[in-house]
Parts: sequence; C-alpha cells; structure tokens
Amino acid sequence: MTAILKVDTIQDTSGNNIINESSDTITIGASGDTTNIIGTLQNNGAAVAVANTPAFYATRTGGNQSMSDNTWTKAQINSELYDTANAYDNSTNYRFTPQTSGKYYIFSCGVISDGGTQYENNLKIYKNGSALPEQQYNYQASGGNLSTHFIAVVCDMNGSSDYVEVYMKADSNGSTPVVGNGSSFGAYKLIGV
Repeated sequence: MTAILKVDTIQDTSGNNIINESSDTITIGASGDTTNIIGTLQNNGAAVAVANTPAFYATRTGGNQSMSDNTWTKAQINSELYDTANAYDNSTNYRFTPQTSGKYYIFSCGVISDGGTQYENNLKIYKNGSALPEQQYNYQASGGNLSTHFIAVVCDMNGSSDYVEVYMKADSNGSTPVVGNGSSFGAYKLIGV
C-alpha cells in the first residue's frame, strides 16, 4: 500500500517550522538552527562536495632558466603536478587565471642560483601586472650563490580576468643568475571566507 502525505509545513512540538515549502522553495530549519544531514547530500544525483578548487601546483623542470642580472624576470614554472580547472598556463604566459571568483591562497618557492656571487635576490608575486608581496635576501658584503625563498599571499580574484604570476631577480657579480629547477608556484581557492 502506498500513502501520500501532503503538507506545506512541518513543525516541531513548540510550533517552530522545521520544514517549509513555498513557491517551489523548500526551507529546512531557521536562522540559528543546526541542521545535521545523515547520508549524502545530492544535486541532481551527484554528491555535493566542498573543495578548495580551482587549484594548481607546478614546478620548474628540464633545466634552469637564465635571468638577466639585477632584472625582474617572470619565472617559467613549466611542469604541472595538478590543475583542477586547467587555469594555469605552464607553457606560454606562466600565469594562473581562475575563472571562479573568491579569495585565493597563492604561494611560490623560488630557487635562485648562479656560478658566481650574488649580493641580493628577490621573489615576488604579481597580480594583473602589479606587485603583491616580495621576499628578499641581502647577502651584504659576504655574497652567496644559492638561495631558496618562500612567499605566500591571500588575495581576491574576480573569476574572469584576474591573473597571478611569479617574478625573480638576482644582483650578481657578473655571472648569469638562474631560476633553478625545483622552483614552484601554486594556488587554491579558500572556502568559507
């Protein structure tokens, strides 16, 4: 035997609406309520999941990238480990252009080296061609020939045209500085903010 129950509102014993249907919109609970869902919440048969995407992570492989002395150079981070939305260009512009708006955690690790002596080297993240934070190491008079930097920032992305890139610079004593293998670049969308 099949039974059909037709109601617009289900209330708790105190008279508070716990499920309400109006104009094809179903409201579960009220402001301030906690709603526990046992099982899998679905949207047209597919499980609804919350993920930090779009997201990507890439590293520099296949040899070092030469830089001009004391000149900001875009890091050609060319080998994707993952790219959930195909939003990172790892062969032409070396930039991340997510097509989903929101706040993003963006990070980079830069390996800067040369065969001689560096006096200063830097790592920056750029958004739409403008510098965000910068990480700098100054060797003073002692000099050095290898450094690894890490930098991270949270910024808003509009989901249509905003993009981010990584730039590096080294002030050397005449030898050619390089963006070293192992340099990396990544980002992911923050949820809940």
